Amino acid sequence: MPKKKSSKMVKAGAITYFFDIKETKTKKPYLLITESRFKGEGKERERKTIVVFSESAKEFSKALSEMVAKLG
Repeated sequence: MPKKKSSKMVKAGAITYFFDIKETKTKKPYLLITESRFKGEGKERERKTIVVFSESAKEFSKALSEMVAKLG
């Protein structure tokens, strides 16, 4: 079972984003980004997940920063 190392949560209305640093069984760290969307009373939340491994993290971060800058 992967070990959780660090977490951050961002609420945006009906959507909550979770950023978790975890480790594989071989101690390799990775970033798990989860979007949890509220679908209404009595309904299950919709979840989507992205995994970013350490070797891709800097390029992922760079692309994300560039796109966020273009939002204004």
